[in-house]
Amino acid sequence: MRRPAALLAIVLAVAGLATGGCLQKVEGSNRTQFNIMPDDKMNAMGGEAYQDILSKEKRSQDAEAVAMVERVGKRLAAQVNDPGFAWEFTLLESDQVNAFCLPGGKVAIYTGILSFCQNEAGLAAVMGHEIAHAIAKHGGERMSQGVMLQGATTALAMALEAKGVAPTNQNLLMTAVGAGAQVGVMLPFSRSHETEADYLGLIYMAKSGYDPQQAVEFWQRFATLGSGGPEFLSTHPASEHRASDLKSHMNQARAHYDSAPERLDKGAAVPARYLKAAAK
Repeated sequence: MRRPAALLAIVLAVAGLATGGCLQKVEGSNRTQFNIMPDDKMNAMGGEAYQDILSKEKRSQDAEAVAMVERVGKRLAAQVNDPGFAWEFTLLESDQVNAFCLPGGKVAIYTGILSFCQNEAGLAAVMGHEIAHAIAKHGGERMSQGVMLQGATTALAMALEAKGVAPTNQNLLMTAVGAGAQVGVMLPFSRSHETEADYLGLIYMAKSGYDPQQAVEFWQRFATLGSGGPEFLSTHPASEHRASDLKSHMNQARAHYDSAPERLDKGAAVPARYLKAAAK
């Protein structure tokens, strides 16, 4: 009967060592994060996932748009302190309104989002946000949270067994804990990551010479899509709230923009064909 209690003690001790030794400052932010995932492992996984996605998606053959994505991406990458990323910037031919940056600096933009960008500065807002996720190691942080949550759940199961709780009641309690953890532990961190990436991306684009006000205008345009569900259970804050949050950082971003080596304002416009396609 003492074995479950002993195992529980071991799990809790390991958890304490992990949390104590794996705290680090987020690059460009004052936040401290818990991250047990090695950078090289995350970057390798990001590269593998990127190649898998590219093998299934259609790359854009639009030379003008591809050049714009690469140009904006390189300008943004020059402004971040990355942990040895091998940057890649790819434009995917798809109506999907999306973009991502995997660990290791693997960036993909879908043509479906270009109409919301409208210009290079809008594109910089999107790419800066996605790049910020990778620079801030949000993927590793999320995986670390999952590992710790799994360990805590295991510890609870051991404690219930040690207390002699009936298996049926154990299952009910574990189900309730799982649902509560999803809403109360995992998803709120994801919303926090989105807000942090918005802020960092705003600074990146301003340092790159793009008017930071265009980030606000992008999210205002993007808000017309709707949230697709209640904000409380969404991993992305409502777009109109993102715009207001960005405004609160505008003075800082404007200072970076004013001191940029080259001020590009909005930059070049997105090719008109994408704007026309969205208007149909």
